[in-house]
Amino acid sequence: MMRSLITTSAAGGGGGGGGHEQEEEEPPSATDLLYQQQPSHSSTPATAIHMRQLLISCAELVYHSDFSAADRLISILSANSSPYGDSTERLVHQFIRALSLRLNRHLHASATAGFMMNWITTTPAVAANDSSSSTALQTCYLSLNQITPFIRFSHLTANQAILEAIQVGQHQSIHILDFDIMHGVQWPPLMQALAERYSNTNTLGRPPPMLRITGTGHDLDILHRTGDRLLMFAQSLGLRFQFHPLLLLNDDPTSVSLYLSSSLSLLPDEALAINCVFYLHRLVKDDSRDLRLFLHKIKALNPTVVTIAEREANHNQPMFMRRLVEALDHYTAIFESLEATLPPNNKERLAVEQIWFGREIMDIVGAEGENRRERHEKLETWEVMLRSSGFANVPLSPFALSQAKLLLRLHYPSDGYQLQILNNSFFLGWQNRALFSVSSWH
Repeated sequence: MMRSLITTSAAGGGGGGGGHEQEEEEPPSATDLLYQQQPSHSSTPATAIHMRQLLISCAELVYHSDFSAADRLISILSANSSPYGDSTERLVHQFIRALSLRLNRHLHASATAGFMMNWITTTPAVAANDSSSSTALQTCYLSLNQITPFIRFSHLTANQAILEAIQVGQHQSIHILDFDIMHGVQWPPLMQALAERYSNTNTLGRPPPMLRITGTGHDLDILHRTGDRLLMFAQSLGLRFQFHPLLLLNDDPTSVSLYLSSSLSLLPDEALAINCVFYLHRLVKDDSRDLRLFLHKIKALNPTVVTIAEREANHNQPMFMRRLVEALDHYTAIFESLEATLPPNNKERLAVEQIWFGREIMDIVGAEGENRRERHEKLETWEVMLRSSGFANVPLSPFALSQAKLLLRLHYPSDGYQLQILNNSFFLGWQNRALFSVSSWH
């Protein structure tokens, strides 16, 4: 019997917001918007469309180096957006900050080196809660895990794929290599499932299998604290457990690939699972050679299963305007989902939007060249790279699908969240737009 991986902690809520009403049948001009700022309960659909058009026009002005006109339009949009308004106003606010960074880089190239981190630490939600941008991001990650289903859906589906690929009794040791483990919130449900599976099948008095997790990260202190928490939890379940921190100071694919070979120790008769949840896009550069090297290296480790979760968006477009429009569509859906499922002025939502998603938008829109890190690709692109590296897709099971549906029904009960199956992979989105994908490979 398969054990449910869904825990009982949840986040819920209602919706709401504030904005501006449109008073005329035709959309107001930029000048009208500057002088006719009248409060209302939410932006009308026509106003939201017009704000989007103005935002795209502003980006085009920046792109074509019409800096004076761009600066005027940025002022107009800034006056009509707010981190505390409705979803349209909040989204425009974040994109305007990113376009301001891009404009500032063109006007003052020598003064922008530390702008991005300064923006993060001076965002109101960060300044009010923590002076450390790293701590603020860690806190936002935990909030994101609670108030949206995206991370929990990815963890749940990846865990189920691992459990189904690795059968207890066939291996005395299970090793999980988790790239960027952060707080390790993915693994307690899997530990519980392993402990219950062992207790249900152990009729010969055999010791429980050894679970070993190698977690990578950029902060050794966080890695040690994560390992200590997981060890205590494993001991409470009677599981044999080891945690191995693997410090990766950067996400350069070449150095990661070379470091893996010398730093990862595998035991005989040990099943290896490699977990890449929201990680592969960090290894993407202007071409895919380094990423392909990384995939060949992990393929050489002969893993039993590789689980991959990524954004369903193409934010690696070399053309700026295409990338901006793709990002605008993606984050519009995310902000609308938060608007519909959380109460107005929810502090966690404000922090997640301003710090976590704001940082991503700042990178996708405001940065360029090697400075861009958030290079999300759609699953179809990952499929090509994985297959060319020797991997084959493993279909996700009907039980994994029922688990994902149960997660949404119990903890995120909104008709807006849509779960789809395509090419043996799962997609979670809002309304008619897919936002995240999870797939399993061998």
